[in-house]
Amino acid sequence: MNKPVQVKTATGDAPIFEPEAWGLTPKQAELTALARTLAAEKFAPRAAEIDREARFPTENYRDMAEAGLLGICIPEDQGGRGADLKTYMLTAAEIGRYCGATALTFNMHVSSCLWTGALLDALEIAPALRAEHEEKRKLHYARIVREGKIYSQPFSEGGAAAAGFKAFGTTALKVEGGWRITGKKIFASLSGHADYYGALCTALDHPDEDPSRRNTMYLAVPADAEGVEVVGEWDPLGMRGTVSRTLLFKDVFVGEDAQLMPRGIYPEAATRWPHMFMTLTPTYMGIAQAAYDFTVKYLRGEAPGTPPVKRRMYPTKQLAVAEMRVKLEQAKALWFAAISEARPDPSKDSLMRAWAAQNTVMETANALAALAIRTCGGQSMLRSLPLERLYRDSRCGSLMLPWTAELCMDMLGKAALYERGETDEE
Repeated sequence: MNKPVQVKTATGDAPIFEPEAWGLTPKQAELTALARTLAAEKFAPRAAEIDREARFPTENYRDMAEAGLLGICIPEDQGGRGADLKTYMLTAAEIGRYCGATALTFNMHVSSCLWTGALLDALEIAPALRAEHEEKRKLHYARIVREGKIYSQPFSEGGAAAAGFKAFGTTALKVEGGWRITGKKIFASLSGHADYYGALCTALDHPDEDPSRRNTMYLAVPADAEGVEVVGEWDPLGMRGTVSRTLLFKDVFVGEDAQLMPRGIYPEAATRWPHMFMTLTPTYMGIAQAAYDFTVKYLRGEAPGTPPVKRRMYPTKQLAVAEMRVKLEQAKALWFAAISEARPDPSKDSLMRAWAAQNTVMETANALAALAIRTCGGQSMLRSLPLERLYRDSRCGSLMLPWTAELCMDMLGKAALYERGETDEE
C-alpha cells in the first residue's frame, strides 16, 4: 500500500495533520491536500473582503464545485467523493484555516449529505423505507454533483428545539402530494444564497395535532418556492460571510420528493449519532492552526503584508509561541481522537470525549487568537492582517448550538457524576 504523500501549498503551509504521522488514508491525504491548496491559493486572498462586506463567498463555492468538493460526502457510485465523517472533518479544517466563513457554511451544505448518506446507512431501517429513501436522495445528490446546487441546514429557532429538548416550531402539514411548511429559522446560514434549505420541522397530519419530536421531518425547500422569504440584517461580530439572516416559511408547498430523510428517523439518528454535532468544529480547528501559523511567520519576518523584520530572538516571544504550540497540540490530539471514534451508539466515555473535544476546540481557537494578538503586538489590530478577523471569528464558535461550550460543560459534569436514570431523590 502506498504511503500518503505530504503536500505543501504554494504558501509553504504543511498539513494540519501530516498524513503519515497521523495515519491518514490515501483518500484523506488527497482531499485534505486538495482543500488546503484551493483554500490557500483562492479563498485566503478573498477572505478579508468577504468579512468586511459581510457577503457570501459565492466565488469559493464555484471553485469547490469545479473541484468536486460539493459532493465530498456523496457516495462515489453517485458521482461524489465518498468521504466519511472523519474524512470530511479533516478536509474542512484545512478550509477553515484560510476562510472561516466558507468552512462554516460548507458544514451546513455537507451536513445535508452526511445525514442522508453515511450516517443513515449505518442505522437499521425497514427495507422498504430504505429503498424509498435511496430513490429520493438520488435526486438531491444529482442536483449537487451535476448542477452544483448548494444545500443549507437551517436549524435554530430561538428555543430549545435546536438543542434537542423539544419539537421544532416550524411545522410541515401533510397535504395531498406533499407538505405545507410554516415557521421561522434564525441564524440561517447561506440564507439568500443556498438553492435548497434543508429544513428540520415537525410533521403534522392535522393542523390541531400536538407537535412531537418523534415526528421530525427533514425537507429540502427550494429557495425560490412561493412563501420563502429572507429577512433581517446581518452585521455580526465575526463569521460575517455566513450571511445567517432569518428565514421565513409562509405556507410553503413542497412535494413528496422533498424528503431528505424518512419521517421520524431524524430523532433516532441524532440520538444514536451524536458525533454528527461536532461538524462545526473543523472550522475552528483550522482557525486555531491559522493563528499559530501567522504568529510564527510574523516573528520570523515572513508574514505577507509585514516588513521582513525578525522578532524571534526575544524570550517573551519564544515562550508565547511555545505556549501556543502546546495548546494547539492538545486540541489537535483530543479532536483527532474524538472524530476517529465517531460511530453509531458510542460509549459514554466516547461521548464525553466528544463533548470535551468540542469545548476544547472552540475555546482553544479563541485563546490562540488572543495570544497571537498579544504576541504580535500593535500591527495585529490592523484589518490589513488576518489576526483580528481570526480573533472575531474564533470567538463565535463557543456560541453555536446544539453543543455550545457551556452546554458541553454542563453535559460533561452531569455525565461524570450521574449514571443514566440516577437522581438525588432517596
